[in-house]
Amino acid sequence: MSDISGKFKVLITQEEVQKRIRELAAEISRDYRGKSIHMICILKGGVYFMTLLSSYISEDIPVSLDFMSVSSYGSEMKSSGIVRIVKDLDEPLAGKDVLIVEDIIDSGRTLHYLLGILKNREPASLKLCTLLDKPDRRERDVRVDYTGFVIEDRFVLGCGMDYRQYYRNLPYIGVVEP
Repeated sequence: MSDISGKFKVLITQEEVQKRIRELAAEISRDYRGKSIHMICILKGGVYFMTLLSSYISEDIPVSLDFMSVSSYGSEMKSSGIVRIVKDLDEPLAGKDVLIVEDIIDSGRTLHYLLGILKNREPASLKLCTLLDKPDRRERDVRVDYTGFVIEDRFVLGCGMDYRQYYRNLPYIGVVEP
């Protein structure tokens, strides 16, 4: 299974996560009033965040969903720096107001690469929403439009984030202790 069991503590509680996601949804609802949103979830970690976020967006805003899998981690705790598209989108983006939903942004390499690809697909607008942002690790400039929490450079688990595919189901954000 895993060699880190019992080596993490709560960084952001379940209540804090839920409250912040509701606040982000309210902000997004205001910004997209009178439009529809085509949300793109970056799998696998982003699915937990996008599910909650989309459920709190105003009912009068039509929301469509699509999924993309992009990897730069594999089974390690640090990014390999090599970005691979594992699963591409099912729907075209031309003319749509697109909101990319990501669980965490650290180096920015993956999102920088992905944003370049998606801009070429001619969406009407393209914005980025992340649950966690680690700006201290930023190597590529990535503009984040909606941020849940800014955190320091620590390895985190829960709310979709994993270690070797485990711990995504934690309802809080935990930090791995040395």
